[in-house]
Amino acid sequence: MEIPEHVDRVLSVVELIPPGHVMSYGAVADVVRERGGTASARSVGTVMARYGGAVPWHRVVNSAGRLPPGHERRARAALDAEGVPFRGERVDMRAAAWYPED
Repeated sequence: MEIPEHVDRVLSVVELIPPGHVMSYGAVADVVRERGGTASARSVGTVMARYGGAVPWHRVVNSAGRLPPGHERRARAALDAEGVPFRGERVDMRAAAWYPED
């Protein structure tokens, strides 16, 4: 099955997120747009829900640091193992948010 270009662009950005860091759906969309694609936070969420299993999906959270709906336990365990800081049930976005430099 051929993966649509938009899906490939989103997954390529997610693969760049280093361990111990996260990006919001909106930040992923911003990078996709900067690289010549089109994306919204909602479309990134859709891509992650349908195709995200092969990339570090747990490193994509909402802008408030909430974990992927329905996968909170698995995401929390994976992020804890990477040393991602939390404030209660949410990722501490000030400390853990990452954005590519290029």
